Amino acid sequence: MQSSAVYDDLIRTRDNLGAGFLLLIDPDKNPVSDFLPMVEAARDCGVDAILVGTSFTLYSDFGRAVKEIKSVSTVPVIIFPGSFAQITPDADAILFTSLISGRNPSYLIEEQVKGAPFVKKFGLEPIPTGYMLIESGPLTSVQYLSNSMPIPRSKHDIACAHALAAQYLGMRLVYLEAGSGAAKPVPVEMVRAVSSYVNTPVVVGGGLCTPEDCAARIEAGASFVVIGNHLEGDGSFGQLRELTAATHTKDSIRI
Repeated sequence: MQSSAVYDDLIRTRDNLGAGFLLLIDPDKNPVSDFLPMVEAARDCGVDAILVGTSFTLYSDFGRAVKEIKSVSTVPVIIFPGSFAQITPDADAILFTSLISGRNPSYLIEEQVKGAPFVKKFGLEPIPTGYMLIESGPLTSVQYLSNSMPIPRSKHDIACAHALAAQYLGMRLVYLEAGSGAAKPVPVEMVRAVSSYVNTPVVVGGGLCTPEDCAARIEAGASFVVIGNHLEGDGSFGQLRELTAATHTKDSIRI
């Protein structure tokens, strides 16, 4: 039986702190060395886990990036793969995602079939995740590369039906994704509708920039928020601490 230690730790974090904050690092956007100081300080800044993923892997050595991040991280490192080629042995777990909002079989099941043997071989903890693209303005990288339409921002019923299907399929997270650097984050009203409709913990990412953005999605029922692009190139930890403090509604930043 596969371990669920990382997932269980995330759920304890949510229960104890009100919600969890996940820092997304895209090694294709900036050299990993630019992120290592933030990775080292992640726990003191209130980060609960680090996601490592990219849409394309044009410039980076993804495996090396994960290994370097893991070597200095004091919080779990979780792969957030754009394809089966991003599965590498040095992480703690992997979001085993299926793009359930789309109808492209490559991202519904094909990449998963290719990747599953590597997850087993490397002993990674899989966290089955129903991944849903939400309309956020201009075309995002993940929409273009996956060749799939996002769920319209105003169609809460469609989002709820997809999330419920994910729950009935046994997925352990539902991820509402606006896209990296999205012009508009997932609407609060959609987060509230989905979170109240399913029992599966809801993750919200893309376009979140301020503590108020995070707090509003947590108040609406999200269990986790993800921020990455907004923090790229920012050497100050002050903003990160503000974001995590707004996410941890039951507690202050851990020291």
